Amino acid sequence: MNKVEMTVNGKPVSGEVEGRRLLVEFLREDLGLTGTHVGCDTSQCGACVVHMDGKAVKSCTMFALEAMNADVITIEGQAAEDGTLNTIQQAFQDHHGLQCGYCTPGMVMSAAALLRDNPKPSEAEIRQYLEGNLCRCTGYHNIIRAILAASGQEVAPMEVE
Repeated sequence: MNKVEMTVNGKPVSGEVEGRRLLVEFLREDLGLTGTHVGCDTSQCGACVVHMDGKAVKSCTMFALEAMNADVITIEGQAAEDGTLNTIQQAFQDHHGLQCGYCTPGMVMSAAALLRDNPKPSEAEIRQYLEGNLCRCTGYHNIIRAILAASGQEVAPMEVE
């Protein structure tokens, strides 16, 4: 067993982990932060995206020990302490950027990283950035609309096909 220490959502945490313990397992099982989802265990779906030291990472393919002394932000760290949704979360709600919700934490975390690096992305840039996140319910249209809205850009009405 190895001791791991990090800051998660602004709070110092520590635990004893085996060297093979994944960061997503540490977050979900040891810390009880179950908002970060495990979808594929192969880094393909993006449901496990968290921010580590300011970068979006897929926590299902990282060992917890790789986050030693890191600053980790999960989906639980996005809303205000009183539960008020942040701009991205509110935009996902307002523009129905979710259906079953399984991919939503990873999508929100990826969107937050994108908007931090590119505050006014085009639709094409959003689509390219989200290539590492899979959603089987929404068809992505409303997710794109939500991210555009969160960036303060005008969102065109949905076209009916």
